[in-house]
Amino acid sequence: MLVGDSGFSALLFLDAMRRSGVTAITRLRLDAALYEPAPPRLPGTIGRPRTKGARLPALSQVLMAADTSWRALVVPGWYGAGERTIEVASATAVWRHGGLPVVPIRPSLARAPTSPAGPDRCRWHRWVLIRDPEHRFAPQALLCTDLARDPAQIVSWFVRRWCVEVTFQEARAHLGVETQRQWSDKAIARTTPCLLALFSIVTLLATRLPARERRRMMVTAWYAKPKPTFSDALAAVRRSIWCEQSLATSPRQSTRTKRRFSLPEPWAYALCQAA
Repeated sequence: MLVGDSGFSALLFLDAMRRSGVTAITRLRLDAALYEPAPPRLPGTIGRPRTKGARLPALSQVLMAADTSWRALVVPGWYGAGERTIEVASATAVWRHGGLPVVPIRPSLARAPTSPAGPDRCRWHRWVLIRDPEHRFAPQALLCTDLARDPAQIVSWFVRRWCVEVTFQEARAHLGVETQRQWSDKAIARTTPCLLALFSIVTLLATRLPARERRRMMVTAWYAKPKPTFSDALAAVRRSIWCEQSLATSPRQSTRTKRRFSLPEPWAYALCQAA
């Protein structure tokens, strides 16, 4: 399964995913050209088989229509803000553009009419139109290449991409992913996986710290955080390592001529946050 933003909503790409057996969920333009399926081809018909039927209303028109059937849906974990109640409308259609593969969207394959041209010429996708009853975000539409999926499942899968996006943003801001100054493709191919692995290592090390240390948060007057973020976990891991190994002397020496230096708490706090 592949979940992506509007950049992945391309007919050639979706057709390639379908042929590879990958379920794709992407955003769908509200003005996308949607059609009914091609009617059954009668025996003796001359010419190329039809790939679409009558033009359907655009999703922007479905959004404003008074007869559109909306269903309330509670989505857990809505972009990191907890549960969110939204309204959805769903159906299927054929998405087509001249010169490109036909990307379809009907209730289920069992109920969809079959074209003699074969499954490659009659492909369906399900669209899900989303709106917020409290108008906190603009209406949007999703596209799923698996007709058997319920709209609630499609929306929950799409919302999960938020965790991945936050991971990439945090890895770029605090670990330097995509900011390394390298000219070799091999060096870039090695560094990026290592930095993403470092993200996981820091997270695992933070979970091994005492609860008091891993719950420390750096707050500001204009931004209150309900839970620690990756920057807090990174600072906690830094402080733990620095306090454990700060100016450590060689273990071979049996006697010490001077007292081992201990990193003061204010210094450790300031340095681990600024590093």
